Amino acid sequence: MKLGLNALVKFAFGIALVGTMIFVPAGTLNFPNGWLFIVLLFLPMLLFGAFLLIKSPGLLEKRLKAKEKEDTQKGVVAISGILFIVGFIVAGLDFRFSWSHVPAWLCVFASAILLVSYAFYIEVMRENAYLSRTIEVQEGQKVVDTGLYGIVRHPMYAVTVWLFLSIPLVLGSLWSLLCFLPYVAVIAIRIVNEEKVLESGLDGYTEYKKRVKYRLIPFIW
Repeated sequence: MKLGLNALVKFAFGIALVGTMIFVPAGTLNFPNGWLFIVLLFLPMLLFGAFLLIKSPGLLEKRLKAKEKEDTQKGVVAISGILFIVGFIVAGLDFRFSWSHVPAWLCVFASAILLVSYAFYIEVMRENAYLSRTIEVQEGQKVVDTGLYGIVRHPMYAVTVWLFLSIPLVLGSLWSLLCFLPYVAVIAIRIVNEEKVLESGLDGYTEYKKRVKYRLIPFIW
């Protein structure tokens, strides 16, 4: 009950925060792309959160944990937060002042990418019960090398890149897309640091790196 309440409070706070960052700069609640994004992001989140609460409360608890211990990761989280705040605000301002135009077909395509990315996100969490939002090696943790982990070493980050880069297009803002693009570099920094932690603390990870050569994008990096 306590875990469910904690998750619900954070969920409601997330909606309020994102809504404020989008609709206040837009100067109106009549921002269709803003509402589309809210539904696409938070409805699957609510359904999946309810599923985890029933089927895997331990994993839900780990996903709610957000306090990093590594200094590098603290910096990554801070920079990511700034990028998202600026990106959402710019999207609202873009709608208000008509700075750019995203065609309807591209908005629909981006919405599909967001939902597909969310589906892969759920699949990654199904494959790896050790996932948490912080960089750490957990007691009894083993290397997961099946499924998407047999293609790239960090499928969760690969999925989130697609998910987050689709957000500004769903919101109908090319200027917001420019604000979100540096997130790719931020994720790369997070991955490099995370692998140092895993190599030093997780048995078998060095061998796993030899078997699965690519971190984020097959045949590229």
